[in-house]
Amino acid sequence: MSTLFTRIINGEIPGRFVWKDDVAVAFLTIGPLTDGHTLVVPRQEVDRWTDVPADLLAKLTAVAQTIGKAQVEAFGSARAGLTIVGFEVEHLHLHVWPVNSMADFDWAHVDHNPDPEKLDANAERLREALREAGHGEFVPES
Repeated sequence: MSTLFTRIINGEIPGRFVWKDDVAVAFLTIGPLTDGHTLVVPRQEVDRWTDVPADLLAKLTAVAQTIGKAQVEAFGSARAGLTIVGFEVEHLHLHVWPVNSMADFDWAHVDHNPDPEKLDANAERLREALREAGHGEFVPES
């Protein structure tokens, strides 16, 4: 049975994609900590980050870094946060989000009911920042 993320990757469930390549995708989470909170996900179904081949983890981290730099530009944040949790969905995913203080790492502040129009706008802002940074070949239209 496919994971939730595989179903999103395959288009069975909608996602707000900001990055697509042969190995990884990135899309906005539906439970953001801050505007632009993105998940970087391998196309390959791997549950735990400790089980992933080193080259795949390196690729995911590189994509996460690229997304993080674009988030800092697009949302004017001081930094980009990065974490791997893995309890919500049993498919490896890296959380990357704009942060301005340690308070932005508090999972108690997840927005469980974000405005869909705001998510769409945040995805487009991030796509535009990625295009401006020279990554247009990996940025889907929407």
